[in-house]
Amino acid sequence: MTQRQDDRTAAADAALSGMLTPFGHRLLARVYYADTDFSGVVYHARYLEFLERGRSDFLRLAGVHHTELADGKHGEKIAWVVRRMEIDFVAPARIDDILTIDTRTEKVSGARIFMAQEIRRGEDVLIRAGVEAAIISENGRPRRFPKEWLTAFLPGGG
Repeated sequence: MTQRQDDRTAAADAALSGMLTPFGHRLLARVYYADTDFSGVVYHARYLEFLERGRSDFLRLAGVHHTELADGKHGEKIAWVVRRMEIDFVAPARIDDILTIDTRTEKVSGARIFMAQEIRRGEDVLIRAGVEAAIISENGRPRRFPKEWLTAFLPGGG
């Protein structure tokens, strides 16, 4: 690949990953036919996928890559797991809607991170979610949240 192709690939990857914001992360997503149910609105389980994309792209842009964690970059193989999630379904999304998925870190405690997420269509809030995720080792034991990640996930570094 040429440098120009590398630059275009990097720009496309950044565009797909949304953007870091002063509060956390923002991602745009379109609702496709496959996201809807027989009534033409987004099927409730598909919102979990939109929320996951927001969290995963937040991690990616913050420099935390799932593949590096699985490869043991931090001394051992570790993974993120969702421990708890609470979702309020406020209003439905429909096919062709452009959704904004906002993700922010509320706090980090030991092996856990608490995130707040919101899905909007324009100014209308459709979904509010609270997510508790944890970092675990390959054998399933909790691992402390690496200190170097605090600046990436918390305004002011904690």
